[in-house]
Amino acid sequence: MLQREDVNKHHRKASTSTFRTHQPVGDYADLKGPSLLKKTLGLQYHRHSRYIGPTTEFEPCLLRPYPSEQKDEVSYSRNGTLRRVTDRITFLIEPDQHTQDHADEVEDLDAIEQIVAPHGLALINIFFRIVHPSFPVLHKKVFLEKYERTHREFSPPLLAVVYILALNWWSYSPDLAHLPIPDAKALEQLALETFGKVIHRPKLSTIQAGLLLSQRPAGDSLTLTAQLVVMGHGLGLHLDCSAWKIPSWEKGLRKRLAWALFMQDKWSALIHGRPSQIVSSDWAVQAVSESDFPERAADEDDEEGSSEVEQGRLLFTRMITLTEILSEILSTLYTLKAIQEVELELSNGLNLILERAKPVQIKLKDWFATLPSSLRMDSMKLKKLSSTGYLHLAYYATEITLHRCIVRSLNARDTDRQLLHICRSAAKARLLSAMEFTKCLKPQHLQAFWYFCSKVNFALIGAFGTLLCATADNKEDAKYYNELLGNYKWTLRVFHTDIMESAVAKLDASMILLRSLNQQRFAAPEVLVASHSPREPDLDPFVSLDTYVADEALSHAAGSSFNFADSAQVAGSLFDAPFTPSEFGPSPDTAASEQENAPDNYNAYIDMRF
Repeated sequence: MLQREDVNKHHRKASTSTFRTHQPVGDYADLKGPSLLKKTLGLQYHRHSRYIGPTTEFEPCLLRPYPSEQKDEVSYSRNGTLRRVTDRITFLIEPDQHTQDHADEVEDLDAIEQIVAPHGLALINIFFRIVHPSFPVLHKKVFLEKYERTHREFSPPLLAVVYILALNWWSYSPDLAHLPIPDAKALEQLALETFGKVIHRPKLSTIQAGLLLSQRPAGDSLTLTAQLVVMGHGLGLHLDCSAWKIPSWEKGLRKRLAWALFMQDKWSALIHGRPSQIVSSDWAVQAVSESDFPERAADEDDEEGSSEVEQGRLLFTRMITLTEILSEILSTLYTLKAIQEVELELSNGLNLILERAKPVQIKLKDWFATLPSSLRMDSMKLKKLSSTGYLHLAYYATEITLHRCIVRSLNARDTDRQLLHICRSAAKARLLSAMEFTKCLKPQHLQAFWYFCSKVNFALIGAFGTLLCATADNKEDAKYYNELLGNYKWTLRVFHTDIMESAVAKLDASMILLRSLNQQRFAAPEVLVASHSPREPDLDPFVSLDTYVADEALSHAAGSSFNFADSAQVAGSLFDAPFTPSEFGPSPDTAASEQENAPDNYNAYIDMRF
């Protein structure tokens, strides 16, 4: 780790080096000429805002007369003002200068700029070419307007993390590729250190910095996510800002930031196995619309290795809706209350899980069926990077999260054999499809921006394989899944990226435990007796699962001695969904056509309970 004395060297060097030393503006309202920042609430340079909630010491009825219709702000105390953005929502605005470590800010910014000087603008251009289109938590014009005046106008950790992320694509700039790369460790040290300072005066830029810090290869942190959620509440990001008296560009930025924070919370909850901190009862943010994204295709950079702006907007929007489905899975199947309710049902617990899972699976099916063609994995433009890989990977992680819960609830001794067969066949199909997706990634995907949870999402595919292997009821099946896991690990390893290497390390740890478990399980003679169960079919990952479930249902329905249990009917309906990525399996139109042409008795079978 960079030592404090090394950072101090950067400070001393910054003070003696020649680069822009313009002083930042005192108040954006006093800027001469046009500026997007003149009426901003959440990105003021010298002040920060705090949402006044309904249970604080401020009685709402006392705030309503202030500010007046003629003035947005009125003085509240010697150091603070009140700014009302609607009849019911008021913010307390306070100066930065009285907060902890504020005096260090200009020195910190100079130290950050000195590390990359004179390439700051070139790195900012890389960031907006490659990272920003797929993760639009900044406002490009606002950022560039500020940088044109001076680097001293930024929140220090935000400026640092923009540089840090851009350094990953240093070689993608013909002007920089032949030059030595700036000291990324020094930047990270300053970014983390200064983030600890700015949390005492939180602004939208603080949330932006924290979200971007989380996108570093080693940046994921539950503590950071918790801080961001708390600060987001203080900034009113959980509220509906549609009717607020703030600039329209800030409304769009707030909505994008709010949903980025929502995604950070939900995916952090998944990959760390912790409760979510954002709850639906305290979430009023409206869905993002096209108008909330200021950049258009015309703003796209034509330089080789850039990302597509329109594809990035759709990707971000669809990632939000997928995260909402993930949130429903976590709240209905993985909370302590949900788990306890299943446990209390005893032998009927699986049926309860399947009932809860069905509406979520339908939403996943609809989400995939309506995926725009530009977000297909094979939709790539010449010499452009594509981040669609992280979206499809997140889709598989969501499906796997749903099916992990189901597979865990199966019991080889007590579960109906046909139901066991259907559930495990569906799980196997999803595992094969996810592994096949990984094998088909292209360099344009691998070199693009990947969302912070992707390294764990790759590991979750392996974790699902270890679950199916650990619950296999005979040696032959266990060996089959073990070979799949070995092949999957090889696929990850040959890609040789930081994300893949991290997933390999996590998979290695699980496979050590799996090997020990299977040695114990199959050493006991009674475990091997279970080979009477029907052998899971070798499912083709390129074929819709509808075909398999239909075949199974029809073959058993033909026998007069078999009666479907309620759970089997639920399972049949639950797994009536296409599951393969668009270029591997049938297109949504083809899948819909297959369903329409399915035998009548199969449709009756899957609809019997619902």
